[in-house]
Amino acid sequence: MNTNNNWSPKTAAQRLNTSLDRLAENKPDTESIFSITFESRVRQDLADLEEKQTTDLSGALVSVKALFDVEGEVTHAGTRFLAESEAATQDALAISRLRTSGALLLGHTNMSELAYSGLGVNPHYGTADNPLFPGHVPGGSTSGGAVSVATGLVDIAIGSDTGGSLRIPAAFCGITGFKPSQPTISRKGSVPLSDTLDCVGPMAQSVSACTQAWQVMAGISDDELLKQTSSTPLTFHVSRNFGFDGLDPIISNGFEDLLARLTNAGKTIVDEPLGFLRNYAQIAPWQLTSVECRAHFEKQFQEQAELFDPRVHSRMGRADELSSVQYRQTLNLRTTFVEAMNQGLSERVLLLPTVAILPPTATSLKDDAVFTQQNLMALRNTSLANIGDACSLAIPFEYEGVTLSAMLVSVGGSDADLLAAGRALEKLISI
Repeated sequence: MNTNNNWSPKTAAQRLNTSLDRLAENKPDTESIFSITFESRVRQDLADLEEKQTTDLSGALVSVKALFDVEGEVTHAGTRFLAESEAATQDALAISRLRTSGALLLGHTNMSELAYSGLGVNPHYGTADNPLFPGHVPGGSTSGGAVSVATGLVDIAIGSDTGGSLRIPAAFCGITGFKPSQPTISRKGSVPLSDTLDCVGPMAQSVSACTQAWQVMAGISDDELLKQTSSTPLTFHVSRNFGFDGLDPIISNGFEDLLARLTNAGKTIVDEPLGFLRNYAQIAPWQLTSVECRAHFEKQFQEQAELFDPRVHSRMGRADELSSVQYRQTLNLRTTFVEAMNQGLSERVLLLPTVAILPPTATSLKDDAVFTQQNLMALRNTSLANIGDACSLAIPFEYEGVTLSAMLVSVGGSDADLLAAGRALEKLISI
């Protein structure tokens, strides 16, 4: 994919030095963005660039969420109880492919503990400030990753998305976030939250940059991408029976203005309810995350409770409210919903606000009740794509001087068509 990027092998050394200098000069603030930088290794990778064949990602600066294995580094996943683990002996598969492509891995970014929050708060390593809304949270769980892109420290951030963890921080920080179809990128070498819902994906300043990162991690060539892209573009569809209740007024008004802009630009938008969305309320995503997270970390949950973020420990504890039968029933409901969604969204892409709320202030979230309510509202719209086994993009736009975000959702396996729709939308609403 030939695009005009901000990166190249020729400028990589200067740009890398600038980012490393900024991180060093602005401590301790930057320590809530990056929990560690890979300075010696990234400088070696920079030196090795000359010997590598040039690719689309050659010289791109990339941050890595702290739940991915990076050779020689501890994968702490935002926790204290994993921080004393042995260093990884090899890169996670997705990270290895990025390194091989010539991307320069700057460091591990901070995150919500175990990726178990949509707001980006971390009581152990600090919470990065929102660059668009100072004093407000950046969104999560890929919080440091979003801030690293939004502040220009890196070109691309690699993260995970279980209920919106790439798209919520992208929306809060004014960048692009892409949750691919789950099978396209290997999760080997990453710390899990939910085996059912976890996905690996990128954030960047553009749909094209996200596409390039996804192609490398998924092993998809430009020719394969072209073959996967339909000749007929997906139809934009707005369904107001999901995702529109309780919107912040500026988000509601901004989205309506966005629809008017698209219509004026000649885009056809179908605005009618989709029946299958009414069934989404029957599914409780927390049942999957709590049970599956406990299955991975039961020993630590029982024996090291004092090392956990209390809110994460509490959410994991909700697994005790469920029987094995109820858990299986939730999985069955999801299977039925995915089938209905695949049929109901065929040849179309759902368009809705990425999040229902603006980023809350960090101080307001000290109240547990406020935190719980805001976390649920942040996750509400984005979780649809995870439960629906779909792919999804969050794309920024401006309304009355405020940066907002529009979300596209398409059926699983239609990533190429979704990205094409995203590029078309981006051209019309780009900031």
